[in-house]
Parts: sequence; structure tokens; C-alpha cells
Amino acid sequence: MPVLVAGSIATDHLMHFPGKFSEQLLAEHLHKVSLSFLVDDLVVRRGGVAANIAFGMGQLGASPVLMGAVGADFEEYRAWLERNGVNCDFVHTSPIHHTARFVCTTDEEMCQIASFYAGAMSEARNIELEPAWRHTGADLVVISADDPAAMVRHSVECRERGFRFAADPSQQIARMTGDDLVQLIDGADLLFTNDYEKSLLESKTGLTEAEVMHRVGVRVTTLGSSGVEIVGRDVESVHVPVAREYAKADPTGVGDGFRAGFLTAREWGLSWQRAAEVGSLLATLVLETVGTQEYVVKKPDFAERLAESYGDDCAAEVLPHLA
Repeated sequence: MPVLVAGSIATDHLMHFPGKFSEQLLAEHLHKVSLSFLVDDLVVRRGGVAANIAFGMGQLGASPVLMGAVGADFEEYRAWLERNGVNCDFVHTSPIHHTARFVCTTDEEMCQIASFYAGAMSEARNIELEPAWRHTGADLVVISADDPAAMVRHSVECRERGFRFAADPSQQIARMTGDDLVQLIDGADLLFTNDYEKSLLESKTGLTEAEVMHRVGVRVTTLGSSGVEIVGRDVESVHVPVAREYAKADPTGVGDGFRAGFLTAREWGLSWQRAAEVGSLLATLVLETVGTQEYVVKKPDFAERLAESYGDDCAAEVLPHLA
């Protein structure tokens, strides 16, 4: 079934600093910090949380429908996504703003300093989900990082119309108010965060872990190198370790890759554990490449790497579903 993936669509400007940020930042002078890092590499890539998730789902053969706001400069990017299995028919094009920009510098320890220009993303609050839901026959809406007002509007619409939805606030937790976050997650089938975002969400909303769980169906928490944890009211707790990696090229978009694999595997009808294993391997493919949409899922290779990390049974169960 198609999945509506709502969220940011952006161009990534990714740079590498051949040193450590920690050696340049003086704790006692952070209130007047003024630094310029001389970088030794720059690549311009396609990105944005929703676009990254949709691209990953397309690589696995799913039917993602991208929902977001872009500028008139999106046409080349649109063609790329459509060639990779993403339905862009319901993307809103702004007549006045450029597509959003993400500018990020990564140091030798994989620490990052980044800025994000919203641009056309500010118009995402004008997007209605119902036409795309009705036209495509979707059965899930993913509400990922976007204009905060858009995220809240999408969540409200899902509850009012009875649409199943997943809340994935990620970096927008820092910008949203506690009340907005409560509105976003209330009634979600799935809630995605990493372990830091989990604590920050609880702090900003004033909700305990148990109170958050009372409002959502299943909570999926990524734990960095420690893997992922899945808990739910009617779900036995699951912990899945990270997939074996061959290299660490760039961590940008790793979480988006995980979500793409996880959501696709659930659409296939696989268990929570299998979904987390598929998501973890897709996240590893992102980690091994520079840029968030520069990897390719090849059916035999993907199955082989699943077997390497999670066993032959996992590979055998996933293989028939791969595009």
C-alpha cells in the first residue's frame, strides 16, 4: 500500500573539516564564539527528511508518495526522485521561495555543525493530506520534520479523518513548543525518535515515559551504535543491534534510511524485529556513502548483508519482498 511521506525536501551542502570541533571550542568563551572552519571538501546532494525517507522506500520497491513544499528550482530533483520510485504528484510548488537548503560540516569524529534554511518549506502548512490519501489509496501518513505548523496541521487532520500516522519530529523537537509536540504525537500509531530526542521530548512536553506511551501505539527509539529499541502497549519489547558496516563515510541521513527500511518492511507485513533489521541495514548503506540518496539497493547484495548481520532466516524472509 502507498505511504504518504510528509516533511522537508531540501538540497544538502555537505562539507568536511579535517580536524575536531572539540579542539576549537572553548567552553569558557562559548558566549562569544566566532569561528570559521576551513574545509577540504564540498559536495552538493539531494536531501530533506521526507525526500530521504521516500527515496529509501523507493529503493526497496515500496510506493512512497512525497508530501512537502518546494521552489521552482525543484524540477531536476523531482525527475531524480520519480526515476527512483517516488510519487511527486502532490508536492506543493511555491511561486516565491527556493527549495530549502541544509548546510552541514562534519569533522574527523563525525560530529556535525549545521544550518537549515526553510525557504519553500514554510508553505507546507498549506498542504492538505486528504486528496493524496483518497487518490492513492494510502494506509499510513509519516509526519516527519517540516514546518512546525505543517506538522501539527497534518497530525490534527489525521486524527479528524481517521488516518493512521507516524510521528517523527526529529530535529524539530528543539523548535516546537511542548503543546505542539503533544498535538503532534497524540494518537500516533508510531513515534520515532533517537535516545536524546526521546528525553528532550519528555522534558519539553512535561510527560513521563509512561504518559507518552499512553498517547502512542509503538515507540521506536534509535540508539546510535547501540542499535534500536521498540516498545509498545501491545508489543513485546524488541532490541536490534546495528548492521555490520564496511566504512563510515557520512552520518547525514542515517536515521532517515532506518525509517525508510523499517516502514517498508512493516508494509510488507514483517515483524517488528525484521522491520528494525531491514531499517538498520538501510541506515548502514547511507552511512557508507557521502550524501543521503547516493546508495543503491541491489537485491542479492542486500540479502547477503542481512544474512551477515542477522542470520540466514532474516535474509530468507526479506528476499522475496525486495524489488
